[in-house]
Amino acid sequence: MTDSGREPGGMADQVVGMLHQVDGKVNDMRNSIESDPESLTDKLVKFALPSIAALLAGKLFQAFWSGLVRKRNGGVDSPEEDQESATDGLLFGVLSAAVIALVSGLFERGSQALIDRRHQS
Repeated sequence: MTDSGREPGGMADQVVGMLHQVDGKVNDMRNSIESDPESLTDKLVKFALPSIAALLAGKLFQAFWSGLVRKRNGGVDSPEEDQESATDGLLFGVLSAAVIALVSGLFERGSQALIDRRHQS
C-alpha cells in the first residue's frame, strides 16, 4: 500500500524548508537587534526619565491644586469643604493631564537628544 501517492521524502523536505524560513527570520531579528545603536541603558533612560518627570509633575500639580482649593475655602482644610464640584473635578483632570503630557513630552525629547548626543561622541 502506498501513502496516498505521497513521496516519503516530500513531507520531510517541506518541514525542513519551513524550518529554514524560521531560521532565516530569527537571523534577521538577531541582526536587527545587534545593529541597533541603543543599548539597554539608553532604552531605560528613554523610558524612565519621562515617566519619573511626569509622575513628579503630576504630584506637584496636585499639591498646587490642593493649595488653591484650600485658599478658596479660607484656609480651612476639612473633608466637607474639600468636596469639589463636578466642574472643578473636570477642570483639575484636564489641566493635570495637559501638564503631565507637556512635561512627559519635553523630557522624552530631551532624553532622546541626550542619547543622540552620546552616540555622536
